[in-house]
Amino acid sequence: MTINIRLIAHLQGLLLLIMGLIIPLGIPFSLYHGGNDIFSLLSSGLISIMIGLGILLICGPSLDYKELRKRESYLSVTLSWVLISVIGSLPFMIHGSIPSFTDAFFETVSGFTTTGASVLTDVEVLPHGLLFWRSMTHWLGGMGVIVFSLAILPLLGVGGSELFTAEITGPTKDKVHPQVAGTAKRLWAAYVFLTVLHTLALLLCDMNLFDALCHAMSTMGTGGFSTRNASMAAFSPAAQYVVMVFMFLAGVNFSLHYHALIKGRFSAYSRDEEFKFYAFVVFVNILFVSTTVLLFSNLSVERSFRDGAFQVISIITSTGYVTADYESFAPFTRFVFFVLLFTGACAGSTTGAIKMVRLLILSKNGLLEFRKMLHPRAVIPVRYNQRAVPQQVLHNILAFFVLYIVIFLNGSLLMSLMGLDFASAMGSVAATLGSMGPGIGVVGGFNNYALIPDVGKWVLSVLMLLGRLELFTILIIFSPSYWKA
Repeated sequence: MTINIRLIAHLQGLLLLIMGLIIPLGIPFSLYHGGNDIFSLLSSGLISIMIGLGILLICGPSLDYKELRKRESYLSVTLSWVLISVIGSLPFMIHGSIPSFTDAFFETVSGFTTTGASVLTDVEVLPHGLLFWRSMTHWLGGMGVIVFSLAILPLLGVGGSELFTAEITGPTKDKVHPQVAGTAKRLWAAYVFLTVLHTLALLLCDMNLFDALCHAMSTMGTGGFSTRNASMAAFSPAAQYVVMVFMFLAGVNFSLHYHALIKGRFSAYSRDEEFKFYAFVVFVNILFVSTTVLLFSNLSVERSFRDGAFQVISIITSTGYVTADYESFAPFTRFVFFVLLFTGACAGSTTGAIKMVRLLILSKNGLLEFRKMLHPRAVIPVRYNQRAVPQQVLHNILAFFVLYIVIFLNGSLLMSLMGLDFASAMGSVAATLGSMGPGIGVVGGFNNYALIPDVGKWVLSVLMLLGRLELFTILIIFSPSYWKA
């Protein structure tokens, strides 16, 4: 059975139309602050719309999205993320703030994949419109550009189930509505609600509207792009505590937020094993790191707790904000942070890395092997949320974990061949594959990726896309069986 290229192209055209309307949204901030980026935003939007309309005219009308199958979905999602990253880099290049296509593409991929790895050494010189667009990439990419399209384009709802599965994170895909378009709308409703709530909370912490909105979008997308060079260290302790709370919430499965915040069923949190495991891991690491900071520094109790807790939550949720140079903490906390680069938060959230549900189920399966050794004839299934986990899901999780480690090791080897030291090579790969942003070594703390060679930036860009789409969605299109009729 051949791949329906016309249907895939039609979807790309629709996506470009949407992007063309979104890119210029930062213009009001440019007008208010007297920025010189209006032309770059407007022209980028028009280019996106013109290309999108051209594709739609070539494809023609009356396409049936019921014909959208798994094969088309994987290719559509992969192409969509590459395409929006190319289009999204235009405002930076046209304006001249990031003239290199390699750097502009890296910055934009980092935005959409909610990684937060930046090549900019001084973000405060960027005009407000571009800063807004930079944060907007986090917000769109956090919940997913395809999920966003499913929420606003009814014609995709019929065949959108495969697209939803290919983009959403986690080994299982929670649905809060029988129709995938309904699920997308409800997830985005919870996402928008928390973003607005976060913006209002930051306004109460004496942030101006622009900073509050940009940081709310970056936080809920767990991306970490800031409007200040010092990241969240530039703002008040109250703002840092607010961001901590919303980073934690952004790391929770948004289907739980929908049931709790929109439907009023707050017991959804207490019934979910992954949420409880996530909260436990966060609590233990905050306790350990904060105590270590207190014992090995001259900081006050409150400052030690705030710095330790902020960095732990920021890294577990793969947000990447910083309030302190975590590499200057006690030496063994560096190892803790390196391990946390791999964990991620909950499936169905906007975070990256392996995810808590996979780690929880792998742990349960490992412990179960001891019982099976004592009772070889017993049939003892792994249970999650009081249900037996299907063998197919177990195999998928194990394959994902092994593949994740293999990609990390090979990526680290490639980066070390480009001249990076051992820690920096592993730190850059772990941070980009896990959608974290800041890593360790030359890319840790308040450093960035400006000094990474161009070839290295392309390698890390691929890793960011792989990590955001959870490996299989991209890798499957490179398998020989995918292209067989």
